[in-house]
Amino acid sequence: MGGSKEVQVPVYNLDGEVATHIEITDEVFGVPFNEAVVHQAMVRQRANARQGTADTKTRGEVSGTSGKLYRQKHTGLARAGSRRSPLRRGGGVVFGPHPRSYHQAIPKKMRQLALKCVLSAKVRDGELMVLQELELDEPKTKEMVRILTALGVDSSALIITGEPENNVVKSSRNLVGIKTLPASLLNVVDILSYKMLLMTVAAVRRAEQLWGKKLSLEGSSASLRGIAPSVNN
Repeated sequence: MGGSKEVQVPVYNLDGEVATHIEITDEVFGVPFNEAVVHQAMVRQRANARQGTADTKTRGEVSGTSGKLYRQKHTGLARAGSRRSPLRRGGGVVFGPHPRSYHQAIPKKMRQLALKCVLSAKVRDGELMVLQELELDEPKTKEMVRILTALGVDSSALIITGEPENNVVKSSRNLVGIKTLPASLLNVVDILSYKMLLMTVAAVRRAEQLWGKKLSLEGSSASLRGIAPSVNN
């Protein structure tokens, strides 16, 4: 089996200058794009976000008498049987929505492949910027604007940190087109929804730890639960 290859990418400081370079593995950031898998993962994620609580009443559920409105003959009107008919105002709804689950499931390896595909696409398109670190002493939107301006970010951006950074979240939440996430919550829809992807070095290493080849096969599920996979068979 061949070993994984690594690619060097520049690492920027908060002044927008190249401070150093790091190597990222192609197991996570060099995967060929699989459109079918990415599409299926995106549809699944959006479907699972639906609450499915929409509900309408049928003619048997609306309030009102079930008695005949008027006599059958000699009125010159249609032979109406109930005011709860869907044809009348206040009546039931025909084929309306009812509570249901929109949940979809796909294999874990497909979900991971889709995530690696979109991360790799960001690298190929030059839309990934790696930051040395992103820690703020206090929540300050003006400071976040300065950092983004120094980095040359003039479009929507998804900021990924290794762990949740409260000050970074608070400094970014009022900026239009900017969203922050910890690396463990990376997902296909968010990556595709934002033009630039800003990741700290810690976030890159966390992504490699979570979705690299070393966590595949039988050891992957145990590692993601925080249990070290056994090396002895």
